[in-house]
Amino acid sequence: MTISRRNLFKVGIAAGAALSIPSVQRAQTSPTPDRTVRVVIENLSVFDPIASTSGGTATHAFLVYDTLFGIDSKFVPHPQMVGKWDVSDDKKTYTFELRDGLGWHDGTPVTAADCVASIRRWGQVAPGG
Repeated sequence: MTISRRNLFKVGIAAGAALSIPSVQRAQTSPTPDRTVRVVIENLSVFDPIASTSGGTATHAFLVYDTLFGIDSKFVPHPQMVGKWDVSDDKKTYTFELRDGLGWHDGTPVTAADCVASIRRWGQVAPGG
């Protein structure tokens, strides 16, 4: 009986798939007590979303940084960092109150001054700002 390269290749693929199934199932069902999310973003060379329009940078920014409002899958805005907000009658002044419990990685609280500085930086660099 002669084995062709095509049949040998098929058998190799089938054997590899069969052997990997148990490890795939273990990876998906194993508990993660530290609740860490691990993400691989290809070609992430710039971490600042204001300095780059790269898709990888934008994805990284959405995973790391909070925004005053976020949008859902239908592009409807919902408060993210904002607890209460108000719009003036002439629609020229927006007032935001941050929700309680916002903090930096080192435990210090996020302040309105932090948000203002971020918005001003964005406004100076990005046309959309």
